[in-house]
Amino acid sequence: MMETERSDRMKLVTVIGARPQIVKAAALSREICRHPDLNEIIVHTGQHFDANMSAVHFETMQLRPPDYNLNISSLSHGAMTGRMLEAIERVLLAEKPDYVVVYGDTNSTIPAALAAKKLFMPVVHIEAGLRSFNMRMPEEINRILTDRISDLLFCPTETAVRNLENEGYRNFDCEIHKSGDIMQDAALHYSQIAAERSTIIADLDLDRFIFCTIHRPENTDDPSRLASIIDALNAINRDVPILLPLHPRTRKILTERGVTPRFRVTEPVGYLDALQLLKHCSLVVTDSGGLQKEAFFFGKHCVTLRDETEWLELVELGFNVLAGADPESIHAAATRMLDKTSDFTLDLYGRGRAAENIVTCLREHYCRTH
Repeated sequence: MMETERSDRMKLVTVIGARPQIVKAAALSREICRHPDLNEIIVHTGQHFDANMSAVHFETMQLRPPDYNLNISSLSHGAMTGRMLEAIERVLLAEKPDYVVVYGDTNSTIPAALAAKKLFMPVVHIEAGLRSFNMRMPEEINRILTDRISDLLFCPTETAVRNLENEGYRNFDCEIHKSGDIMQDAALHYSQIAAERSTIIADLDLDRFIFCTIHRPENTDDPSRLASIIDALNAINRDVPILLPLHPRTRKILTERGVTPRFRVTEPVGYLDALQLLKHCSLVVTDSGGLQKEAFFFGKHCVTLRDETEWLELVELGFNVLAGADPESIHAAATRMLDKTSDFTLDLYGRGRAAENIVTCLREHYCRTH
């Protein structure tokens, strides 16, 4: 009897590897837990974090520990992808899930999708259809390949849906759904927790400030781009204080190259602290894809230190501006966006109902196909 009950439940295997994916998976897992007929197995590849750091992030996100921790990290793209493909395949053969859920565009996403597809297991891609149209980005390669072999594609925006349609996906054997953005679900939920737990605003004695992040290799590994960005931030800081949580590796690069930030630099911050910084800052300056959206979620304008973005709707509607690495462009954009007013009530990302929409679609698909 117990065996029959277990077999009647839809089983999902969720594969994650980077901190943002932990945040997204936690948002979906909360919705999955509301349905007794769903069973989720969580696989953490270990791509970005060691076991201790991962445990902290899972605890912060109120996500139960992973059922499998593969501990694969600090390898080249090829070695990491190969090791993950092999290890994930073993997990899938053991678990025999009805669906394999992957997120975004990391080096954990593509091997999970490949392993599932070669075992004829349906692939669910959350954050499908995003495009920067820059094939020099490893993320762009990952997301395009994952989209192409996915069976259910959950798009965060109408732009993402159009991208897939323009690439002919309506002719492929797959389903395209506009679900809304799972990151907005997470931001709305965890902002309440952050308000209760985070003390970063008081600890750093912050008043009016610009919240800045720099982490993309295109900026941190290019000496001229990095120096140009720091020059621009130094100039902006004369008018409005800048706060830059910085990874030790990037800080070391600045020291080695003799580039001196003349603004406040701190150690990296956790997700809850980052949400508090977002809620209290006057402007966001970043090269992060996720932070561009989160700025919008909390009614903040954004200056993006890149030449392209996946979130075109934010640029087109004036919430975000692409400034690249040119000091004058960055300074001018920051000055303009600090004084700008916009209507942040527009529903661009689903108002926090993406997880509900995804689970509803999955259950309907399961009923149709089983």
